[in-house]
Amino acid sequence: MRRPHRRRFLHLAAGAVVLSAGARPARAQAYPTRPITLVVPFAAGGSFDVIARVITPRLSEILGQQVIVENVGAAAGIVGVNRVAHATPDGYSVLLGTVGTHAYNPALYKKLPYNPAADFAPVGLVAEQPLVLIARKDFPANTLPEFIAYAKANAAKLQYGSAGVGSTTHLACALLNAAAGIEVTHVPYRGAGPAMADMIGGQIQYMCSNTPGALPQIQGGTVKAIALLARGRSQLMPELATADEQGLADFEAIAWSGLFLPKGTPAAIVSNEAMDSKAVQDRMHELGTTLVGTDRRSSEYLQMLVEREIAKWGPAIKAAGISAD
Repeated sequence: MRRPHRRRFLHLAAGAVVLSAGARPARAQAYPTRPITLVVPFAAGGSFDVIARVITPRLSEILGQQVIVENVGAAAGIVGVNRVAHATPDGYSVLLGTVGTHAYNPALYKKLPYNPAADFAPVGLVAEQPLVLIARKDFPANTLPEFIAYAKANAAKLQYGSAGVGSTTHLACALLNAAAGIEVTHVPYRGAGPAMADMIGGQIQYMCSNTPGALPQIQGGTVKAIALLARGRSQLMPELATADEQGLADFEAIAWSGLFLPKGTPAAIVSNEAMDSKAVQDRMHELGTTLVGTDRRSSEYLQMLVEREIAKWGPAIKAAGISAD
């Protein structure tokens, strides 16, 4: 039977996309006809999981079908990402991918079962969380130049913490240390929370935290903010100077998240309907997360970002000798 091409559109991503569902039989119902699964490749309760749960109610309203968050948290996100990479490309399996799953993992794992630049149909970038260099509140430095000078002079007695080997908090500080010429012992924890608690308690001296984790502690005065690890200042902490402003030219370490579909899913067209929801924007702001502007929500931009981030982080990770295998 001849299969006429019909356009069906899926509004996905905190508004990031309208996806064409492609060719269907003449009697097929309009897409979607059943619930859609949004795979978060990390355990429930983390910052990326929270982002997914903020955007899904609005997505469900737009689609007229429930969007269900499924947490598949294992092996640095590899299990969940691989599931979507090999899912049927019909628009019912969506991935919330991150800088970790799509930029770090290719360098951290020798045999990654998916290709982040080739195995997906990118939908759009959703949100960004610039990392923040924070230190104990009694740390004897207030600016990045002072921090670097002190760390170089006292490297043997300093330690920095992270949420674990290969985590965003680890790699951001590893890259920062390399750029600044610092060699300090790394102490990995089982999550950012325990690392933060030990820093406040004095067991480690500094860490590179994501914005949601750092902001309450900075505002409460329990830690000291040294630099925002981004090229531009954050509206959440406008008074905090960036690493770039403080002498590390173009330095940037951002935890980003975006939506991806299996390769072969019909091409996407931009729509801003959900991202432009004030309720979504306000909630993201409360969480210390910045939604990206309309100029960076396209599938083309996300594809370019993935390729650029792989090229940026891969050599730095390998040069530092960091491996998760």
